[in-house]
Amino acid sequence: MKRIAIFASGAGSNARKIIEHFNHHPRISVELIVCNKPGAGVLNIADEHGIPTLLLDKEQFFRGNAYVDELKADEIDFIVLAGFLWKVPAALIQAYPGKIVNIHPALLPNYGGKGMYGHFVHEAVIANKETESGISIHLVDELYDHGKVVFQASCEVKADDTPETLAQRIHELEHKHFAPVIETLLS
Repeated sequence: MKRIAIFASGAGSNARKIIEHFNHHPRISVELIVCNKPGAGVLNIADEHGIPTLLLDKEQFFRGNAYVDELKADEIDFIVLAGFLWKVPAALIQAYPGKIVNIHPALLPNYGGKGMYGHFVHEAVIANKETESGISIHLVDELYDHGKVVFQASCEVKADDTPETLAQRIHELEHKHFAPVIETLLS
């Protein structure tokens, strides 16, 4: 059985889709939700599904052991970043080489890097009059949005799009593709 930890900072819509996708899967299960924000919606989703949670302390995450000991004690095999807004420390990347995946709401390498998340990405895409945007699922390394891209899907950017309308189409792509790509990576 491959044991997944999902790291999330917000409402948790991607986490919910991943949990539902692997609910009763014969070889893959979501075993832990890791969050850096008390009160984040993803914690309620974890509670609904009976999944244990780990609330991160910033000091321990960045200057301590990056929670590697706790993840190893829970026998976590794979980490999924689903709207997790902190940069992953080198200690965690070294403990899980090639076993941390992130989803980004743009077609990398464009619109990636520090500060490029959520509505900031969609605002930049629209401001630059792009005709296409999408999602990138990539392995995580020491740089923001830099690791090997394993999957991309695109959608049209319409002339009358707002960051909110574009975000809706991007979320549809995330919800459709993230869990199946994770399953492929773990097969």
